[in-house]
Amino acid sequence: MTYSPLPQDLAQPKSASEFTRRVNQTFADYLDFSDETSFENARRGFIATINPMVIDHDRGPRPAFELESSAFITGDAPDTVNPSLWRQAKLNAQHHGLYEVCDGIYQIRSFDIANMTLIRGETGWIVIDPMTATESSRRGLALANEHLGERPVVAVIHTHSHADHYLGVLGVVSADDVESGKVQVIAPVDFVKEAISENVLAGNVMNRRATYMYGNLLESSPTGYLTTGLGAAVPMGSTGMVIPNDIVRETGETRVVDGIEIEFQMTMGTEAPAEMVFYFPQFKALCMSEITSHHLHNVYTPRGAQVRDALAWSQQINESLELFGDRLEIHFASHHWPTWGREAVREYMEKQRDLYKYIHDQTLRLANHGYTKEEIAEQVRLPDSLGKEFYNRDYYGTVHHNTRAVYVKYLGYFDGNPAHLYPLPPVEAGKRYVDFMGGADSVVEKARACFEQGDYRWVAEVVNHVVMSDPEHIAARALLADTYEQLGYQSESGPWRNFYLCGALELRHGLPASGAVNPPESMARSIPLENFFQLLGARLNPAKVDGVRLHVNFAFTDTEPTLMTIENSVLNAFPGRQSDSPAVTLKISSLNLKRMMFRLVEASALLENGDLEIEGDVSALAKFSEVFDQFVRRFPIVTPRPAWD
Repeated sequence: MTYSPLPQDLAQPKSASEFTRRVNQTFADYLDFSDETSFENARRGFIATINPMVIDHDRGPRPAFELESSAFITGDAPDTVNPSLWRQAKLNAQHHGLYEVCDGIYQIRSFDIANMTLIRGETGWIVIDPMTATESSRRGLALANEHLGERPVVAVIHTHSHADHYLGVLGVVSADDVESGKVQVIAPVDFVKEAISENVLAGNVMNRRATYMYGNLLESSPTGYLTTGLGAAVPMGSTGMVIPNDIVRETGETRVVDGIEIEFQMTMGTEAPAEMVFYFPQFKALCMSEITSHHLHNVYTPRGAQVRDALAWSQQINESLELFGDRLEIHFASHHWPTWGREAVREYMEKQRDLYKYIHDQTLRLANHGYTKEEIAEQVRLPDSLGKEFYNRDYYGTVHHNTRAVYVKYLGYFDGNPAHLYPLPPVEAGKRYVDFMGGADSVVEKARACFEQGDYRWVAEVVNHVVMSDPEHIAARALLADTYEQLGYQSESGPWRNFYLCGALELRHGLPASGAVNPPESMARSIPLENFFQLLGARLNPAKVDGVRLHVNFAFTDTEPTLMTIENSVLNAFPGRQSDSPAVTLKISSLNLKRMMFRLVEASALLENGDLEIEGDVSALAKFSEVFDQFVRRFPIVTPRPAWD
């Protein structure tokens, strides 16, 4: 669905209102901006960086990653930026390159949204979390080799199953070296399952929402993109994946990798479904993965993911303190900068532990009084002992949406009020609200008066109904865009700012250009067959298979045969089985089947090369390929979605 851009005068960014300036001043008054500890730690151990801060893309003219456009993030915060978020943006944007954590541990920071850590072993590098993009990890490794001496990569450790910690792996190792065992790749149990589940089955909708959360389409400026809070920016480079060949399953397991002893602690189901932290005795250093970082993290991430367990999160930080707290001198993680000194580390970890415990406990206390998730979010405030620490601030997650996440974790989205049990969808609700309120023009006129009073949350709620009922109502779209913009300027959270400003951008200029989603070759190689068939099931269009009964035998040349059925408008796959009377039998490798279904290769080319043999009804294969939806990458978010068919 497309709609016309706003007239040029209405589409321009606006200045901060008086009300926004007042809100931002409250942050300046509350927090101690004279505290330079974060900046001192972020600068400590600097060795070198690249200049200009641009990492070229392997396959195109645009950079895979760059920070040159963030050069304006210096000095005091402008009126259009929350001063607390501005401080975090400076920390992320100004401190990039190669850093020494201690003799033998080094980090590449702000070459990506995540850090890549290098441990100097007896013969080579142990790489922890090779970031999101091949180009970023390769350039970071080259910088380390240039200044620290060239060494081969002998092992990679993936701390957890989020994409920014493993998709850059092909920048530091080759898939062949991993498959042969030449390079050890260590990951927590269920790493592959969870990585695939999060990034494939719900991958398209997550990726679309991630464009909002990470501000990919915003230009860097005081009225636009600043930071993710978690890191300087998300790279837009090449990605890949390898299957780990060494799995850590239990707390207490150890490894000696290239002469370096490592003690592991499992932290499953906290920040990620599959995650671990680990301690290096010879360095007295603890890698906390993404369990602790210099902000409040997401108990629920706005890009979409499973709600996380705030109580387990707090308990796992406490277990880390009990296991390693009396032995460690250094804390480092997969984002931000380290903390040095046992007392400083313990205080930091204890307050991070209590941050998640406080949000958990107070949400349930108020829920048991009968308050809904929205009412709870308005009431929970951190005590000063937690809230005045910059490393506990809302730069990524927020207290407001994390309390709602805790509520949903225990009680689900329904608040018990029957009025909310069977609600209308947004477009139908919008039409009725607008009609009840006297028509679109009347709503906009009343809402504009509220806008002039700084009541932006209410304006966003009511004018959204107008836009959902009629996206071509220019005045409504313009007012809603201006409203989102002011809310973005006020946001302490990088993702909240990005969501609001991306919403304003789309309302002003229309839906960005988009194409079909086609997974890359690396995904075809790495996705297990079980997950591949699950993905096909999530793409099956029931209207196209209503009443269809289809059995397809796959006689795989590289693994056990599999029967795939479509019945009752549901796709199922049964490894080790074959139908006695299939519509068609395909003799093919599992990789080529995935490549064919991902549209990386045509069936005709496989037939011509002898990589595909078909027995039975050839037309069944053509019908089979037509029953799966092809997703569009950039569907509407702030305007109506097309009717489902």
